[in-house]
Amino acid sequence: MKKFFRRSMLTVVAGFGLVFASACGGSDTSAPADNGDVGEDGDVSIEYQEAPSTVVIGTASQGGVYYIYGGGIGNLLETKLGVTANVEVTGGPVDNIRLIEAGSQDIGMITTGPGYEAIHGVGTEFEGNPHDDIRVVFPMYYTPFHWWALESSGVASLDDISEKGINRTGVGPMGGTSGTYLPQIHELLGLDVTPVYAGAGDMTSQQQDGQLDVIGFAAGLPIPAVQEVAALRDINLFGVDGEQRDQIIEKFPFFTPYTIEAGTYENIDHDDIETIAQFNFGIVHKTMNIDFVYDLVKAYHENNDLLVTTHSSAEEAVEEAILLNETVPLHPGAIKYYEEIGIELPESVYPAEYQN
Repeated sequence: MKKFFRRSMLTVVAGFGLVFASACGGSDTSAPADNGDVGEDGDVSIEYQEAPSTVVIGTASQGGVYYIYGGGIGNLLETKLGVTANVEVTGGPVDNIRLIEAGSQDIGMITTGPGYEAIHGVGTEFEGNPHDDIRVVFPMYYTPFHWWALESSGVASLDDISEKGINRTGVGPMGGTSGTYLPQIHELLGLDVTPVYAGAGDMTSQQQDGQLDVIGFAAGLPIPAVQEVAALRDINLFGVDGEQRDQIIEKFPFFTPYTIEAGTYENIDHDDIETIAQFNFGIVHKTMNIDFVYDLVKAYHENNDLLVTTHSSAEEAVEEAILLNETVPLHPGAIKYYEEIGIELPESVYPAEYQN
């Protein structure tokens, strides 16, 4: 099981695909041209953008870790590279992929599931419509899925949701990781619930007001929204394990088993929680300036302490974690950095446009 990547280096280096895509630099948010021209020798040439002086960073809803983490990346860009960053609220990974592809943002954050499905044109969001102009640039952290319920509801497990007659269950915003997969997980496990789509902050407000008994969510740990509710109400935290977890991983192979360790939430008395998780990566458009991406990735890893100060989940953002992606292309600027520090990347992550 995993808490931090440092503790279990490459035990799950398999089958994850994520990409890092960026749009036009500066204030130009028009869609970048698809300049993937194929020469007579089969090589693909790309017309790369100029290095940006301003970037838009796509995150997710307020109350989740993406938004906080995006602020840390923005601070890093401004203090270390002199690049102005605008951090924006979005619907999450699916939304970020679409915005990167369309040229409406420059840096986005995604989990393995939406990244894999976007590249291959599969799944509920990208079936028959691959978004394959995104490129991975840096690793982030694990996103565990877990649920919390008001103690007064009597719900302390997924089975309790049906047994207690809970109908409305918060699942996060549409286009986010949890909003995309939790409804499918609930259906797979035979839970008869109506998903309530909203950002983490809105869901916690509804839960505090008694409008929602149960919320499911996926984000880096600890999730601020959980701590917000726990400060005012008694709650039960729970995940998924055993046969139910096996069912989920068989259906969605980009999930991995994960343990939320006791004490993760300091203000909640909880034991280890067995559950599932996906890993997160930063993405840009394939036409993003190579030198900018190289400088970004280098600064990102060399100043990890600044990101950890922003949110503790950044402890998982070690260089070797880039190997948790094996199926989706990396940006050439990122490849340059990881090769320089001696990481042997799998052939599968070298994009068609890569030139040594």
